[in-house]
Amino acid sequence: MKHKIVHTVLPLLLLIAPAMAQNAADIVSKAASVYNSSNGVSASFSLRTASEVQHTSESFEGIINMKGDKFTLRTPDVLTWYDGTTQWTYMEQTEEVNISTPEGDELQFTNPSILLNSYQKGFTAAYKGEATAINGKAAYVVELTPKKKSDIVKVELQIEKFSSLPVRINVLMKNGISNTIQISNIKTGINQPDSYFSFRKADYPQAEIIDLR
Repeated sequence: MKHKIVHTVLPLLLLIAPAMAQNAADIVSKAASVYNSSNGVSASFSLRTASEVQHTSESFEGIINMKGDKFTLRTPDVLTWYDGTTQWTYMEQTEEVNISTPEGDELQFTNPSILLNSYQKGFTAAYKGEATAINGKAAYVVELTPKKKSDIVKVELQIEKFSSLPVRINVLMKNGISNTIQISNIKTGINQPDSYFSFRKADYPQAEIIDLR
């Protein structure tokens, strides 16, 4: 379940922008420009998932690397690679690799660049003012609401006012699950090679390959 939740909220890690204007649409539009010119991004994050229905919660940390429409994701139990077409999801506990080709809505919610670049078609943005982030610094608050039927009810972003870095992302789902992401570190200009975003069988010789394509 963890890797499914991470894939749902994964693209929202990239909703960053130079928050010079207090216009939500401008902030998110600039985010696409920042990402597209970033030449590779690496970020550390913690994710807390809470269920209003089951009254449960869990937390874990992870690292994500992205470049263009490609990404890799590492969490305590799962490793994921996406090369722009094919996605490999490796479960360390069972040593299984699921291969899939995400498309349509699934691709939009697992691919950061598609979400950012198609933001105006998929979401309505509203500027909600300023707040004090968990690190004590001032942050802009932007709320995203899906324009069409979606499993996501809304997304609330906190972006540091002066550094333009995201510090908090909260995603509320229709099933009552809330995902809160705290970003502790983000670096740009990493410029990972394309091979970094593909699964290498030689690195996991004991893995069972399950092709779901």
